Amino acid sequence: MKRVLKFSAIFAVFLPLCLGAQPFKFAHISDTHIGSGASAAEDLERTVRDINAQADIAFVIHSGDVTEFGSDAELKQAKNILSQLNKPLYIVPGNHDTKWSESGCNSFRAIFGADRFVFDHAGFRFIGCSSGPNMRMAPGLVPREDLVWLDSILNATPATQPTVFVNHYPLDSGLANWYQVLEKLKKCNTQVALCGHGHRNKFLDAAGIPNVMGRSNLRAKDPVGGYNLVNIQFDTLYYAERRPLRAQASEGIQIVEADGETLPVWHKVFLYKHRYENTDQPQPDFSINEKYPQVKTVWKFQDKSDVGAGIVANTELAIYPNSAGQIVALDVKTGKKLWHYTTRGKIFSTPALATDRVVVASTDSSVYCLNLKTGKLLWKTKTGKSIVASPLIDGELVYLGSSEGKFRALNLKDGSTRWTFNGVVDFVESTPCVDAERVYFGDWGTFFYALDKKTGKFLWRWSNGQSSRLYSPAACTPVVADGKVFIAAPDRYFTALDAVTGKEVWRSNYAKGRESIGISSDRLELYSKTMQDSLVVFDLKGEKAWSLNLKFGYEIGPSPTVENEGKIYIASDKGVVYVVDREKRQLIWAHKLSNALVNNVVPLGSGEILTTTMDGWVARLK
Repeated sequence: MKRVLKFSAIFAVFLPLCLGAQPFKFAHISDTHIGSGASAAEDLERTVRDINAQADIAFVIHSGDVTEFGSDAELKQAKNILSQLNKPLYIVPGNHDTKWSESGCNSFRAIFGADRFVFDHAGFRFIGCSSGPNMRMAPGLVPREDLVWLDSILNATPATQPTVFVNHYPLDSGLANWYQVLEKLKKCNTQVALCGHGHRNKFLDAAGIPNVMGRSNLRAKDPVGGYNLVNIQFDTLYYAERRPLRAQASEGIQIVEADGETLPVWHKVFLYKHRYENTDQPQPDFSINEKYPQVKTVWKFQDKSDVGAGIVANTELAIYPNSAGQIVALDVKTGKKLWHYTTRGKIFSTPALATDRVVVASTDSSVYCLNLKTGKLLWKTKTGKSIVASPLIDGELVYLGSSEGKFRALNLKDGSTRWTFNGVVDFVESTPCVDAERVYFGDWGTFFYALDKKTGKFLWRWSNGQSSRLYSPAACTPVVADGKVFIAAPDRYFTALDAVTGKEVWRSNYAKGRESIGISSDRLELYSKTMQDSLVVFDLKGEKAWSLNLKFGYEIGPSPTVENEGKIYIASDKGVVYVVDREKRQLIWAHKLSNALVNNVVPLGSGEILTTTMDGWVARLK
């Protein structure tokens, strides 16, 4: 009798989800990585054929990393394959689609029609959104505009309607704002969150929300790839891996398809009205701010959009861009907004200041020059493709790379082209550097270049020998001193090149930093933010001068390290700014602004700084 009563009570909890709901099945694909090799396309084509052969699949969800590098060519190839599906497709981008996007995260939306979705099926509401990181190496981050959109969708969702959330990342600390996403999902009847990213089938618990990771579609060491079939049967969601049908050669010329195989159910999620108020809500740790109470906030605010580039300033104005396509000017003393100018694309370009003007590039393919005091457009130069690189003003010229295989020198006065170099292998992301004769920059085609400043003549190019473009010396801002140019690349090496010849002077992987690099104000020491805890300081000959363990943990942010008035400023990918006394070689203070990447630090003197974070915080600290 007791067992019957217990079952009846459980059934009563499940009942609201079951009324009127019909069983259905859908396919969950993830991590197809088109462009990583010929087999990736073959695996996806095979999966599409297999899904098309199953009439009872209602729709298909793709949870991101559609491509390997986020290039337009890869996105179009993936679209061509996925467009052969005879079921509806709902798709979101992953970090591989957005971190290395030559279009500045615009092409995914243009090619697939959207980078987020919401739809209802059999009484369930399915919601999917982007996860970033957009254009900067850092932990994943649901863009601020996507959080606003998610709020609006959930607010319009009936409180009892069962909801399924889809994102590329699991809902854990690998997603910088996981706690904000969880807070929103717990306000509604969220049943399960689906994700990819880990390339394997795995169940995770996201502070009470069931979180199911689906395998990569890639075959790896197996003969074929695979995906998951998801069955919703009244009060239970069943996950089963599917090995798709594959082509087999017969004894003759004819090619036949072997039947696919559905493996046994590997996970079940029970569907009921969760009581999330009884589960702990994890939060990031801001306790470091209590250790340094002397740090004061002069002003700060959070923009309504992501800020994916650095802030710049003079004694009166601070200028920063955002992903809404705006160039925003603030009173540097008060933080009050003075003017803004809106472009037609997202901006991931750190502005460059001249005496009376500011230059910035947009993913709408244009370079803009604005009057610094008024924000009035002085000139606009159109290029052939999106620009995610940052300009450098040197005298009367503006130096800037783009995503169309070109590097330009523009006249600061009117934006006319002084010269164009057409030999860039892939797109340019970072800010170039110059010396008296040359301009230097890297690309995502594995090369680093030196051109004649005056004419644009090709002088030399260097490669670290890596076959994968993911290791290109492209995201760091190079520095020049003592007749050498210094770079840091994802291969975890510091490299010194002869400025005249491009020959290697020295290479060191002692620090194992990723892309962050800096140089002292007297240009005698180099700074490396390592990928684990430490600041390492080198002399110009590549010998370690000293190091300091800052205990910041695993770190992948490319933000440059700067020094001013004897203080070294280190920006982290977890929202913390660290300040080190160069002479005493010790930490002075640290302050956490958010849980997202700090883009850059601009010292204002007397211990004050300006900074921005990827999730939209803009601040002046003292």
